[in-house]
Amino acid sequence: PFFYLPWFGGEELGISGRDLILLAGGLFLLGKSTYEIHEKLEGHAGQSSSAKVVTTFASVIFQILLLDVVFSLDSVITAVGMVDHIEIMIIAVIVSAAVMIFTAGPIGEFVEKHPTIKILALSFLLLIGFTLVVEGLHQHIPKGYIYFAMGFSVLVEMINLRVRGKSEPVT
Repeated sequence: PFFYLPWFGGEELGISGRDLILLAGGLFLLGKSTYEIHEKLEGHAGQSSSAKVVTTFASVIFQILLLDVVFSLDSVITAVGMVDHIEIMIIAVIVSAAVMIFTAGPIGEFVEKHPTIKILALSFLLLIGFTLVVEGLHQHIPKGYIYFAMGFSVLVEMINLRVRGKSEPVT
């Protein structure tokens, strides 16, 4: 640990580099997704909620790098705990990167076409951000609970999309 924080029950909580990355990434996701949900629903004063926000190239690059570091570190730590062979970890990372590259466009178009999916995705980011913060504080939420909540939410939204059918999308 880099330093210790006072914790419940008189114990001290050791904060390592991994914990700092998880805490920073989780707080970033909580802040960014809350901001995006607010912008999507409320917009700026005097603007419609569909107004585009101007961002700088440097801020976009920083946000992408921060998310990549947080998710990469978490994925590598998880992979190391799951397998004993480096070859399997390398293959898994390459396959997942390829899947992300080829599916990012169609998924992005689908999310832009259905605003409720965008809000659901941002809500998932809130959940993931909260989980990262909790894990950075050495607490554990079983992943099964998180995956179940996300899966159930997706199922309900797919039913909603099916029921709405070809009618006008939610604005």
